[in-house]
Amino acid sequence: MTSQRPREACGIFGVHQHPDAAQLCYFGLYALQHRGQESGGIAVSRDKTILCHKGMGLVPDIFQKQDMVKLGGGTGIGHVRYSTTGGSNILNAQPFVVQHKGRHYALAHNGNLVNAHILKRELEDEGSIFQTTMDSEIAIHLFIKNLKNATLEEALCRTALGLEGAYAFVAATSHGELIGMKDPNGFRPLCLGKLNGRYVLASETCALDLVQAEFIRELNPGEIVIIHEDGIRSFNPHPAPKRHFCIFEYIYFARPDSTIFEKNVYETRKAHGRALALEAPVKADLVMPFPDSGMYAAIGYAEASGIPFEMGMIRNHYVGRTFIQPTQEMRDFGVRVKLNPVKEVLRGKDIIIIEDSIIRGTTAKTRVKALRELGVRKVHMRISCPPHRFPCVYGIDFSSKGELIAASKSVEELRDYLGLDSLHYLSIEGLVKATGIEKKGDGFCMACFDGKYPVSFDASLTKGCLEG
Repeated sequence: MTSQRPREACGIFGVHQHPDAAQLCYFGLYALQHRGQESGGIAVSRDKTILCHKGMGLVPDIFQKQDMVKLGGGTGIGHVRYSTTGGSNILNAQPFVVQHKGRHYALAHNGNLVNAHILKRELEDEGSIFQTTMDSEIAIHLFIKNLKNATLEEALCRTALGLEGAYAFVAATSHGELIGMKDPNGFRPLCLGKLNGRYVLASETCALDLVQAEFIRELNPGEIVIIHEDGIRSFNPHPAPKRHFCIFEYIYFARPDSTIFEKNVYETRKAHGRALALEAPVKADLVMPFPDSGMYAAIGYAEASGIPFEMGMIRNHYVGRTFIQPTQEMRDFGVRVKLNPVKEVLRGKDIIIIEDSIIRGTTAKTRVKALRELGVRKVHMRISCPPHRFPCVYGIDFSSKGELIAASKSVEELRDYLGLDSLHYLSIEGLVKATGIEKKGDGFCMACFDGKYPVSFDASLTKGCLEG
């Protein structure tokens, strides 16, 4: 069953020279599971080699006790993945490990390289042989090429200057170094922490919290850090890095207990809800989310409007990732099995549903229909971000306009399609103000809303659907 929710590339974690490196990576990935549920892996550098274990599925299904014992301690990196570039199979699971001139290197990547196809063609012409369809493998091939007659720092700088798009990397070497690296726009989050004197890297601060590491700071756009036995070295090869943080991290991807880009996600989502209440007030008996999306924006909307917050839908937390629908007649069952309405709360009421986004629209349509059949009198919907009208090429899995219902329907047409009494999206101006940005476009990428892409790319990346 195709997901109707947006998905991002992955979550990454790393720890330098710790006796429980594998176990810490396991817990770090557990905290970052929301960022990728297709595959996962851990690589640990020890005794001048790198051991790696990876598999398909969720973190607790991939790693057993014996795997942790085998991997042991040292410098470790971990990865959980959704596929945005490359298919969903074990070959594309990360970390990706290579050997070159007696040394091993392991790489884990979050993001999407917009010049990957160009780099791959050039590298193949020079003799490189690729095992996967990941753009991450292209990055490590480029790094190995740049190692020729160069130090580790020089090779990393040359590699960074050759990559275009969105990337946050953690890497480990067989000599025990831990490396962190961000693109010059800083699209994806990557933070630095410290645990008992040892450095930790993670996509989000919630992973630092779980392993009880102290948050130090976010890596800056374009920054590279090399962590070794003598400490940490930081440098930035990019002449003019600019902040273009992905604003959708606040709206949907990041865990609400994380602080990213210097702002707490929970409080930011509540602020989006309060802004919605000011922009689009409507009389109703209750405000509710479809759990878990829209939960915190719904709290903010209820607080600002004075309308009671209710959990009108209850989520079944024991539904697995995949669900086989046995017949075409039961095609809606995969949606209904995840959420069940509280009939006594909803029947005969006017309700406001708060959602964080509408991507393809079919799930929302099914749920609204079910509410109508239940006897809900009026259904209003408020979305805590602007309409998604443009594809994302920086690591989110809607890469063509054809996947975005708001690209082909007006708000009024979408309201009728979903069977709503009213529909309102938070305006870009409202989103900017509620997020605490000084002005539109100041430090954030909002290309999926306004079509203004910070990094240019080949239009073929959007499957020929970017026009218009």
